[in-house]
Amino acid sequence: MRTLPKSTDLFCKVIDNLGDIGVCWRLARQLAVEHGLAVRLWVDEPAPLAALAPDDVAGVRVCLWSEPLVFETVADVVIEAFGCELPENYVRAMAAQPSPPVWINLEYLGLEDWVEGCHGMASPHPRLPLTKHFFFPGFTARTGGLLRETDLLSGATASRRRTMAGTPSLPEEDPLLVSLFCYDPAPFAPLLTAWLEDDAPLVCLVPPGKPLAVARACLQGDAPWTMGNVRIVPIPFLSQDDYDELLFACDLNFVRGEDSFVRAQWAGKPFVWQIYPQEEDAHRQKLDAFLDRYRPDPCLARFWRAWNGRDADFTQDWRRLRQALPEVARHNRAWREKLLAQKDLASALVNFCAARV
Repeated sequence: MRTLPKSTDLFCKVIDNLGDIGVCWRLARQLAVEHGLAVRLWVDEPAPLAALAPDDVAGVRVCLWSEPLVFETVADVVIEAFGCELPENYVRAMAAQPSPPVWINLEYLGLEDWVEGCHGMASPHPRLPLTKHFFFPGFTARTGGLLRETDLLSGATASRRRTMAGTPSLPEEDPLLVSLFCYDPAPFAPLLTAWLEDDAPLVCLVPPGKPLAVARACLQGDAPWTMGNVRIVPIPFLSQDDYDELLFACDLNFVRGEDSFVRAQWAGKPFVWQIYPQEEDAHRQKLDAFLDRYRPDPCLARFWRAWNGRDADFTQDWRRLRQALPEVARHNRAWREKLLAQKDLASALVNFCAARV
């Protein structure tokens, strides 16, 4: 009979786009709420969590990651998120335990085929009696799966009317409702031109930070902005739960990075992904690897590549995509059902660790 772990120390360093801490908070919350683990989330900058997750969660304790780290105990499971490198004094304490903890290096989302061969791979410490295991989130049964809470799809009942009513200065007609979450290099100017040359009424909801800065650079005057059939509306910074609801409510979601990318897939709505740019265009290989697996409508794949910096005729590409949105939505719902058949990441992680505690 397997012995289930009782405690977890999850280490995370905050980066400027907040994706790492966002993923770690979702994981910490699910490990505590659904699996009953006592979780300490060690963060070098706890402040961003106040906006992402304003409510406390029973079983999750947010701790300051200082140097040297001040701690009393070592957990049964130690998760090093995204190669952040554990404090040296904590690693020595791990090695001093009668039964060393299960040490997990939680990797970024795996898209290429080689990830399946590396998932779960063991890496012995060069000096200490410790072994680190590499755990890859991914889209197949031979990876660690994706973050998915048991009640996640309850967001499918999110009220579009509530989203519209809660956003000031929206028109009364029923427009195409779009959310825009992007990085700096996003080609918003040609996209806006394509929207303006189209006939369909469209409302674009833009959160603060980089997305609003990208939009504002293409616009004049004060927000909200109305130009013909298009209305651009800034919205407040949303908590993770509120953002998930927004994804369910919109007709089309522009997402970025890893966390919003995965959440858009659970929403089952058409989405456009901006992958995090990497040196030597390595991100384009990852984008193509996902498209090969996801197999969307060709016009959507073309639009994704255009949104990620490849040559495009945005006016024609947008018209084709808008016309194909009903079919894209059907494809995404089927894709979601396929993903739902796989074990979620938190459950897979707990089972993996239970076999090694």
